[in-house]
Amino acid sequence: MARALILVDVQKDFCPGGSLATERGDEVAGKIGAYQLSHGSEYDVVVATQDWHIDPGEHFSETPDFKNSWPIHCVADSDGAAMHDRINTDSIDEFFRKGHYTAAYSGFEGTAVSEELLMSPWLKNKGVTDVDIVGIATDHCVRATALDALKEGFNVSILTSMCSAVDFHAGDHALEELHEAGAILI
Repeated sequence: MARALILVDVQKDFCPGGSLATERGDEVAGKIGAYQLSHGSEYDVVVATQDWHIDPGEHFSETPDFKNSWPIHCVADSDGAAMHDRINTDSIDEFFRKGHYTAAYSGFEGTAVSEELLMSPWLKNKGVTDVDIVGIATDHCVRATALDALKEGFNVSILTSMCSAVDFHAGDHALEELHEAGAILI
């Protein structure tokens, strides 16, 4: 019975100054970085997801609707795709990159950087049964990652103070949806 911490898309483009910034991105990144230092030893593994776009097609738009299409963000190998400076990347056991050629919201769509393995089998190979999820954005990638974690049979907790939404109302709605689906909100 192992436990994992999943950091969802805590990348520079999703924080103030980035091309698709959330209002609380810097604050949340700081809280997550501090949490890694104070609570990291409580986890058997720590993983991070990253949007890693090469050519995601209609996901990028010059006239985005901010639901299915977005401004250019997290282009592979760009500074905006890098993890936020406040994240302790040395303590991350694996990175899962997603959205190379399509829109990808869930971290469970991502492939491990060190091997061609999706997140669910990677976690299950480590004996993980419980996941705590933090990151950006509550109403999109955190939501999708948590829903997929539940579908894959993991016990899911969302550490809500360490999540940042694109839209506060939509973020609250996403947390309600996750709670109703079986996630524990902390």
